[in-house]
Amino acid sequence: MEGKEFQGRKPPVKKGERYKVRIESLGKGGDGIARIKGFVIFVPNTNVGDEVEIEIKNVKERFAFAEVVG
Repeated sequence: MEGKEFQGRKPPVKKGERYKVRIESLGKGGDGIARIKGFVIFVPNTNVGDEVEIEIKNVKERFAFAEVVG
């Protein structure tokens, strides 16, 4: 299971960091899902295939939330 690889390890992202990502899929709530080094990032108001610049807003143990910037 992909999420388990981060148990006990620090997430590869930090609050306030910016990245350019591609939205790979949509979550159950409709948020776009991108990955950084396999780590799941939820990005609201995006669609599959979007290439966007994001800013990390909240980091949890197994995933993070970000917003589109620019």
